[in-house]
Amino acid sequence: MKFSELKIIDPLLKVLGEEGYETPTPIQEQAIPSLLEGKDLMGIAQTGTGKTAAFLLPILQHLAAIDSDPEPNSPRVLILAPTRELAAQIDNSARTYGKYIPFNHTVIFGGVGQVPQVRDLRRGVDILVATPGRLLDLMQQRHIRLDKVEIFVLDEADRMLDMGFLPDVKEIISHIPKKIQTLCFSATMSGKVESLARTFLNDPVHVEVTPQATTVELIQQKVLFVIQEHKDEVLIDLLREEHLKKILIFTRTKHRANKLSMNLNGIGISSNAIHGNKSQKQRTQALSDFQRGRVRVLVATDIAARGIDVEGISHVINYDLPNEPENYVHRIGRTARAGAEGIAYSFCSSDERGYLFDIEKLIKQDIEVIDHPRHSKKAQDARGPSSRSAHKGRGGYRGGRGGGGQRGRGSSQRSRGGSRRR
Repeated sequence: MKFSELKIIDPLLKVLGEEGYETPTPIQEQAIPSLLEGKDLMGIAQTGTGKTAAFLLPILQHLAAIDSDPEPNSPRVLILAPTRELAAQIDNSARTYGKYIPFNHTVIFGGVGQVPQVRDLRRGVDILVATPGRLLDLMQQRHIRLDKVEIFVLDEADRMLDMGFLPDVKEIISHIPKKIQTLCFSATMSGKVESLARTFLNDPVHVEVTPQATTVELIQQKVLFVIQEHKDEVLIDLLREEHLKKILIFTRTKHRANKLSMNLNGIGISSNAIHGNKSQKQRTQALSDFQRGRVRVLVATDIAARGIDVEGISHVINYDLPNEPENYVHRIGRTARAGAEGIAYSFCSSDERGYLFDIEKLIKQDIEVIDHPRHSKKAQDARGPSSRSAHKGRGGYRGGRGGGGQRGRGSSQRSRGGSRRR
């Protein structure tokens, strides 16, 4: 199927063609027709499946049919996202896809001054992308009214609940008109997500494009058993492999992310760190440098595991295994996006063996074990029933200190289409 078969208007088809998109992803193919008909939707999809375009394209087509300006401080479309990075990414995508459609849009989140955001809201916006905290702040200050909202999107609902935003989300929903089009997207369908969705979705279409909490099939997953003290050396050996071009590394703590990034820079491997203690300006700059190839490695805590859509990430490395197995799925989902292939390496020390077992149980598969010069049999045979998988697939990473081989957009903007009035 082609995008042209989905009854998408020419200005949107033109942009899709310019961006090199001809064939819709499964979530887009299943969701767009129902959304164009104005139906509510519950979508279960991992990030990287094209879900942002799945809801933005119908929204932009809806706005293209309106020839009046939005009222000041009263957005027509509200898209709620759990993190600043995801909110900024959605706003950037709206700008891209809406290149030939006249509409106004803005993104609001905390960590930056609110004055520019208030100014843009006062001018009137068709699409408002927001995080819950800053949105409620501006609502309480009477800078935003939600009584004119026509379409409401709750993105990354499971992440929203994991971050403790349930009271905020419920408060925001209480200010939105009842008879509007509503959309909810989530990577998993927990009882809490289902309960929340029932409060604002009306007879929704259900779309599920991947099994819940499973990994993208195109990702090659590999585990290296190593004692904690040798992780830096194993990592450096890996990074000296030329085929590792754009690498996202996950650590469990902010301190370790900073230290690891500093150490990598010290040996000539360009790196930056991103985590919750960084200012919004620093986080935006770090992502921009990584996206543009100014740095080869981005070291992150789980704040970056969801909502970061950086093209061309060749490898994800779990320097520390996450203690929540679902976070593993979201971490490695940063690679193998939009149909590309990717590789995920995970370092597992003795005290992380139980985490590995939980991960393999969740994804319902054994992760291939890679041999390397500093392989730790102690870590491989440590506690946890998952030791059953440790003797399978001893693959061929040959490290050593010299190489070897291995087998096998942010602030508010007006769209280019221009304002209807200005």
